[in-house]
Amino acid sequence: MTAPVFVVPRLDGLDAPGGRFVLDGPEGRHAVSVKRLRAGEEIVLTDGQGRWADCVVTGSEGKDRLLVHVTSSQEEPPPAPRLTVVQALPKGDRGELAVETMTETGVDAIVPWAAARCVTQWRGDRGGRALAKWRATARESGKQSRRVRFPEVADVMTTKQVAALLATADFAGVLHEDQHHGSAPFATADLPGAGEIVLVVGPEGGVSPEELAAFAEAGAGAYRLGASVLRTSTAGTVAAGLVLARTGRWS
Repeated sequence: MTAPVFVVPRLDGLDAPGGRFVLDGPEGRHAVSVKRLRAGEEIVLTDGQGRWADCVVTGSEGKDRLLVHVTSSQEEPPPAPRLTVVQALPKGDRGELAVETMTETGVDAIVPWAAARCVTQWRGDRGGRALAKWRATARESGKQSRRVRFPEVADVMTTKQVAALLATADFAGVLHEDQHHGSAPFATADLPGAGEIVLVVGPEGGVSPEELAAFAEAGAGAYRLGASVLRTSTAGTVAAGLVLARTGRWS
């Protein structure tokens, strides 16, 4: 089993092997009191932005301080191509499910989208709490899946803002199940091996004709994943798997 991952705000001072570090706070409490790590076990410390240090536990103090010895430190280069998924706001906790599974799969950025047909709307304090949950889910899922570069979760975007994002991508696509709108099989799409790929996942009610038109004007084609219709909370994960496999990122 790979070593468990813990997040630290900064990795300054951990650049050279042989260094000492104290993991404290909530992460230290989780390591000592929940994981019950003991001397000799290996862990990974990361800033979630690509830098990490391999460490060996040397002991603990109290219930929330883990003492470690640094054996090596590295930095993971930014992935290519970079994959961003624009996720329409689902109902209930399905948004967190989408973030969790897309993080585990390897998505690099997630953009919440207030689509016209979304039942859920993020307004005021409710929106702030929902966004915080998405970001916390990305962080915890990144740790669980042993990632050292966690996905960025952007502020919620409007359709106009999403169209502007699509216009800057090297490949832009809208996952759309209706073949009558000219959607092509995503499995055969001509994906770039570098740059930025941006995919849009619509709400349960589908992407509206006006939104499709705006995205098409921005250069995004319409694609279908298969014969069955996936829920909004799973479509992004399935599409991400196809992208990462076909572009060589899973090689």
